[in-house]
Amino acid sequence: MFRPARGGEFMAVTKTTPATQATAQLTREHVLIPWEAQSGPGPLAIDHAKGCYLYTADGERILDFCSGLINVNAGHSHPKIIAGIQRQAERLTFVNPSFSTEPRARLAEKLSRIAPNQAYPKVFFTNGGADANENAVKMARMYTGRQKVLVSYRGYHGATYGAITLSGDPRRWPVEPGIPGVTRFLTPYPYRSPFAVPAERETAAALEHLETVLMYEGPDSFAAILIEAMIGGSGLVIYPEGYLKGVREICDRYGIALIFDEVMTGFGRTGEWFACEHWHALPDMISFAKGVTSGYVPLGGVLVNEKVSRHFDDHVLWAGLTYSGHPLACAAGIANLEVFEEERLVERARRMGEVLGPKLRKMAERHPKVGDVRGLGLFWGLELVKDRASKEPLEPFAKRGAGPSPMKSLVAAARKRGANIMGRYNVFLAAPPLVVSEEEIEAGVQAIDGALTDIGA
Repeated sequence: MFRPARGGEFMAVTKTTPATQATAQLTREHVLIPWEAQSGPGPLAIDHAKGCYLYTADGERILDFCSGLINVNAGHSHPKIIAGIQRQAERLTFVNPSFSTEPRARLAEKLSRIAPNQAYPKVFFTNGGADANENAVKMARMYTGRQKVLVSYRGYHGATYGAITLSGDPRRWPVEPGIPGVTRFLTPYPYRSPFAVPAERETAAALEHLETVLMYEGPDSFAAILIEAMIGGSGLVIYPEGYLKGVREICDRYGIALIFDEVMTGFGRTGEWFACEHWHALPDMISFAKGVTSGYVPLGGVLVNEKVSRHFDDHVLWAGLTYSGHPLACAAGIANLEVFEEERLVERARRMGEVLGPKLRKMAERHPKVGDVRGLGLFWGLELVKDRASKEPLEPFAKRGAGPSPMKSLVAAARKRGANIMGRYNVFLAAPPLVVSEEEIEAGVQAIDGALTDIGA
């Protein structure tokens, strides 16, 4: 429920019912909330969702301006995706993945068809993004006969024990030392170069750094380099022109498998089916999840090129999961991709990004603590700083423990103004479903504008 406020804005009205009180009590007594100290305020109870909106049982409507966890690309409760799941539930809900099923076969064919340059003939299905990345690394180790893996300090590849070790993000700290054989390096960050060079030198400096790390670590010992095609949850950083192609060339020189994590950036989010298509760089494997089903049923996987997939023609693929290629998940994926094609959602993301980006940049001019605005398609980030000249982050990237957080305050302020956004460290993300309208974009930007004012940014 909303009521008009001054200036035509809308303010959320929250009321409490016995049903929501019961849900809150059961949650507090029996559920462990991810990434939170459990004694804090309980989470908001969501009853249902439609299109770009979440609805509480209390009647509050919230604009989902971050697509859940950057995964509900086709919007909530699309009838065609729901119908696809329902039809499959009537036929087959589970079978040992050693058997063949129509949904898995059809989805694999569709994924190979939309993959960059149609260069990935085979797919290994997983439950989500974390195990997609872990299995991509396993395949790289089997394919190359090597063990070490090189990953980015800015990267995030999932929260399972192996995937969090493969991440550079500080969320890995509490579970270290993690799995063995992982080495980290610095990737480009044009806004605040880790190499202390001007923007036009960032690509060259980053590639020189990568070569140096490989020299000290021994390039012949590396099975894979795993990086996001565009850094998402750890700061939304867009690599400069030429970087991904340069990494490809280095991997070719030393016989290292290149893996792009497209869990967050795949399936139209950046205005292409996969973000790596912006730079015409092809890895050996692409890990995916999130947008493949728009979050309706958990599913992930690895797109594998011909060179790697042929290795397993006569070598055992020592990988498997109980729910690999789950029939319901694959049916959701097929219906989801049909929606993408029928409604031209990839093209729509590109077009609506040309609306969202300029609005965010114009809005940011009024807020001196917005240091940078960057994005592609419908995936945008605003980096908050204490001072634009010094670029000192409003909140540290590497922060331990709980305590006051400007970013949490911003997210809460946006929620009070009727929009759900996602923030981490000193960058918050604006990434609405690809079905978003211009009016909904305007409402989301207004909520962010008001939230920045509320926190004095």
